[in-house]
Amino acid sequence: MSRPQEPQRSFFHFGNPFRSPKGSHLPPGLLSLLDKFEKTLSERLQKLVPKDKSDILSLSWMKLAMESLSEIHRDIKDLITELEIPVTDWDEKWIDVYLDISVKLLDITIAFTSELTRLNQGHLLLQCVLHKLESNSPDQFLRACSSLHSWREQIRSKNPRVETCRPVLDNLVESLDLPKVRNSAKGKVLMHAMYGAKVATTYICSVFAAAFSSSTDNLLDLNSTVPATLPWAQVFYNVQTTVSTEIKNIFSRGEFTVLRELLAVDNWANKLYPLLQDGFSPAQEESFKHSVSELRKTAEELSQGLDNLSKVVDDFFKIVLSGRDALLCNLRAGCASPNSVLGRNTDEQIVR
Repeated sequence: MSRPQEPQRSFFHFGNPFRSPKGSHLPPGLLSLLDKFEKTLSERLQKLVPKDKSDILSLSWMKLAMESLSEIHRDIKDLITELEIPVTDWDEKWIDVYLDISVKLLDITIAFTSELTRLNQGHLLLQCVLHKLESNSPDQFLRACSSLHSWREQIRSKNPRVETCRPVLDNLVESLDLPKVRNSAKGKVLMHAMYGAKVATTYICSVFAAAFSSSTDNLLDLNSTVPATLPWAQVFYNVQTTVSTEIKNIFSRGEFTVLRELLAVDNWANKLYPLLQDGFSPAQEESFKHSVSELRKTAEELSQGLDNLSKVVDDFFKIVLSGRDALLCNLRAGCASPNSVLGRNTDEQIVR
């Protein structure tokens, strides 16, 4: 996705906004707003550390992670409204940051949606397999075996869109070096808050990219990038260490994917495949029926999980797009209404 008729402007060299203490020269009211945002950010990040590590990279955990991102971006919109910074007063550098980040997030979200759609299409093959297995015909069993083989090949294939995520992630990391704000207390608060939102977004997007590409090459380590003095830093360190360690552990076992529901289906498919290919004796009939039953159960859980995750990924896309569109609209119109800066209450239908 490309930016609509906007000049390319680099902002990576403007400096780090954290070279001075957070509270220096900030009025109490603004400091309170920033503290509120950062406390909420810590709480949202903390939710991503499950009691049971085996929940990490389940589709329900990924859904929670994407919902957390949507909430963080809504928090940014609310903060901008509370700061009462009309869009006409925005520094050009801030606009650069917001527009450049948003277009990268749209790009990477489209890649995620592409992979979720591809995985969901595999469910049709599984349904075909299960339908053929309802028959006792040897011919139907052979056809089911062929469809199951096609499914196994499909889920192990690479998605070109996901393979292009790494350059986008690298750009997001570079853009963590946000503009230095000199003469605006409200601008300092905004840049601090946007930094926190960007760190959370960049890392979670890297987790999704690693999961969908079946490669730890896309998994980012941002610990050295995040100053330990930030109130949410320790929570973030804990999230990154816990999640990244578990992902690497799964891949170290030689698994082709870290998506737990997909692994569950694949495990039962692997048990069923030789029985369909080579045939089974009467003594193996109960084992065969059990494998079919478990394949049906895990396939439905996978399909439901993919549907639920697709919805929240789409919601995140809409949040990013509506904020971007509202900012561009306000820039063109010179709108100074703080309540419309980033499109609050935007419910228009987004078509991709």
